[in-house]
Amino acid sequence: MIPSCWSLVCSFLVVGVFCLCGSARQMEDANGNCTKFSPLVGYTAQLSMLQHQLRGQIEVLNDCSFRVTRFDMLAGKDVYWWGAKDENFQNMTDGFVISRTHLNRTFVNESMVVTLEDCTWDDFRVLGVWDVALEADYGHIVFPTSDTITAMTPTLAPAMSPHPALPPSSSEDKNARLFSVKNQPTMFDNCIVLSSIYRLRWTLNAETGTVDLGVEAAVPDTHYMAFGWAKPGSTSAFMLNADVVLAGFQNHTTPFVDDYYISKYGECTWDQDVPSGVCPDSAYSQNDNSSSNRTDLKFIHGQWQDGVAFMRYQKTLQSDSQFDIGINATSEMVAIWALGLMKQPDSLRPLYLPEKHTSFGHVSLNLSDTVDGCKGPLQAPNSDDLDLIVAEAGVPIVVSVGPATHYPNPPHPDEVIYLNEVEAPVLKVERGVQVTFSVQAGHEVAFYISESPLGGEPSENVTIFAGGSDAQGVPATPYPLVWKPDRFTPDEVYYHSYFQKKMGWKIQVVDGGLTDMYNSTVYLADQKVKLYWMITEAGISFAVRAVPKSGYVAIGFGESMVNTFAYVGWLEDDTCKVGTYWIDGRDSGSIHRTNESLTDVQCAQQNGMITFQFSRPLDPHCTGHQECRNVIDPSIPLKIVWAIGTHWSADHLTSSNMHSSKSSKYMSVHLTKGVAEPEQELRPVLAVHGFMMFLAWALLFPGGVLAARYLRHLKDDGWFQIHVYAQYSGIAIMLLGVLFAIAEKGEFHTGSLHVKLGLTSIFFACMQPINAFFRPKKAAPGERPSTARVVWLFVHRGFRHGQYGRESSFAKGDWIMANNEDDDSANLLRSNQPLSTAAGSGEVQLYPGKQMEVQLQTL
Repeated sequence: MIPSCWSLVCSFLVVGVFCLCGSARQMEDANGNCTKFSPLVGYTAQLSMLQHQLRGQIEVLNDCSFRVTRFDMLAGKDVYWWGAKDENFQNMTDGFVISRTHLNRTFVNESMVVTLEDCTWDDFRVLGVWDVALEADYGHIVFPTSDTITAMTPTLAPAMSPHPALPPSSSEDKNARLFSVKNQPTMFDNCIVLSSIYRLRWTLNAETGTVDLGVEAAVPDTHYMAFGWAKPGSTSAFMLNADVVLAGFQNHTTPFVDDYYISKYGECTWDQDVPSGVCPDSAYSQNDNSSSNRTDLKFIHGQWQDGVAFMRYQKTLQSDSQFDIGINATSEMVAIWALGLMKQPDSLRPLYLPEKHTSFGHVSLNLSDTVDGCKGPLQAPNSDDLDLIVAEAGVPIVVSVGPATHYPNPPHPDEVIYLNEVEAPVLKVERGVQVTFSVQAGHEVAFYISESPLGGEPSENVTIFAGGSDAQGVPATPYPLVWKPDRFTPDEVYYHSYFQKKMGWKIQVVDGGLTDMYNSTVYLADQKVKLYWMITEAGISFAVRAVPKSGYVAIGFGESMVNTFAYVGWLEDDTCKVGTYWIDGRDSGSIHRTNESLTDVQCAQQNGMITFQFSRPLDPHCTGHQECRNVIDPSIPLKIVWAIGTHWSADHLTSSNMHSSKSSKYMSVHLTKGVAEPEQELRPVLAVHGFMMFLAWALLFPGGVLAARYLRHLKDDGWFQIHVYAQYSGIAIMLLGVLFAIAEKGEFHTGSLHVKLGLTSIFFACMQPINAFFRPKKAAPGERPSTARVVWLFVHRGFRHGQYGRESSFAKGDWIMANNEDDDSANLLRSNQPLSTAAGSGEVQLYPGKQMEVQLQTL
């Protein structure tokens, strides 16, 4: 029995070895050539673009290799050809390397043949480019399933005998007919370079009378990309009467394209409801019923990836609209292009309008020509810091979760980590500065920081710098996590979830210094510029740091960049410089160089981010120059705005020096307190202050005066009580309103005009009760008031014109007081009115030998 068992086992082993060898050799024929039995042979598809500006076309050659043509890609770290069962997150991360060919360099419109290693086409359905270190998908294709291939295969009727003139087709020819190219919106037949950062791609669809156009530029998502055709026959001023398509992004996220007509140079304006300038076709045709609902433009795809904006749209070659120019696809035409800032819609003009362009030009183009002038992928200079948050000492960073819409490292789970409501940003911290996190991501997300770029449950050899499996919290009870990177912390670490891979992203650790050198630090509006300052006996010192990469950074003291004293730091010939300016307009000619007395000027650039420092006196102590008005009062909040751009020069500024980004609002910086607050609407306490002042000055004070004037007929001196109580109540409410304002502001200063006028009004209001306290005795009936009484009346009541019932008038050089000086409502015709009769005459006189004034009132 034993020998027979051993022989049976050996037989099984021999059969298994032969089966394995047969499986390993099944893709090769007897001559060692790769077979073509797979139904995928001949299948052609284009790679999708997810990262690193990936483009390329893949064709399956046989059972063990495929060809890649027109291959573009920015360099990666540890990149290979990758296979996966499906394109969902779990299957992609569980995939495997299908070829050991390294793809770490930049590829420029290249071709290659790749051989499968240790796998067959049946082992995977997704073929892509993969960064193993970051588990990042640069782009991929998805092969059709076997059911789809079966459905695509035509059913042939059985033939009685082979046709002598038609030999059987090979499998390669049959599959070539079965599969057509699966197009990606980022791939085109032709491409030309318009500028160093702007390209045009197109595919002519002659059978449908359309052309697919793709505009691609390394610009921020706040810029527009314009391309169109000049008016036929134009020899100069090509943009005038041109038909252009404007492409951009709504609210930095949603791509759009629109058709524009240039009737004159300048922004779109309306003159008596007639548009002119660079206006959309819809503005011109709103009164033209025949063309108001017609469009020759179709949006197809748009994205902003790696700092490069891309838009694909389709345009008809011929249109009967008077604002569209017909395109002759077989002849050469002049095309125009431009790049610039996009003006967002407002309440007056709900349209996206281009502002002054930063670059423009024209080119002669024949759409029928085959052109491949774009060599390699387009690379943006600042693609590493698209979303960046800088950690501030003492300011907690809120950790939460949200939907993955623009996660920077696909593939990803459905939900990812948000920091301060920003989806998976790059977090920048400084060594020696304590960072506080408020973890509110729920109990399914445990926050931690390590050197692993993938996250999830870490292995034993992974160093955890902060957090862990217990760092869980909810908004009601957040988990406080404190981390202080030191000199041993790597330059790049990662924040992630302990229970799920790829929910977080990078943390940049940089050397500190500025935080220790300056007493106060704030983050200006929109969190792109950081301001440091310190007040000394000699004056004040500032440091300004731009968070994103830029060519220059500027701050200005004011509510906007107009009528502002500005300080600019920029890089020129690898040397950082700092300049001072006075800006009184919105164009480059309104920027005037000043000669402020700056000391301790320093400037540096690190990782593309500019930081400049300077010191200046609080008061310039000079006269006769514009900069002499640039006085800083530390007791008054300093309003500061900022701007960043790509290029600056000391002299000869042009529109190319316009900022690429600026603050959306000013920030009020309290220099003595070391805090800042953004521009905001009226605060509730200040609203109470205003209401109390209205109650005092608009109701109580005037009401008391009117009571003294028109309510003297009330019994028991009722008018007097109303008068006194109204005045004293007004003064009390007025003073209480002042206290509310002081409590809200946290300080009291007299620098503003509002405060000066308010203090003056309060002084005169308080003088009235003091004046009333020293009121002289009223004269007896029929007697002339004393001089003190007259003066008091003038001080208390003011000058009052007789015809309106006022007690004093000017006649013949003498001031005449009314008979009943304290009772304006007295009826002088009553029989009990005390009178004086002149001797020897029957005339009634109030004051013998003096002029009499009689005041009458309606009964």
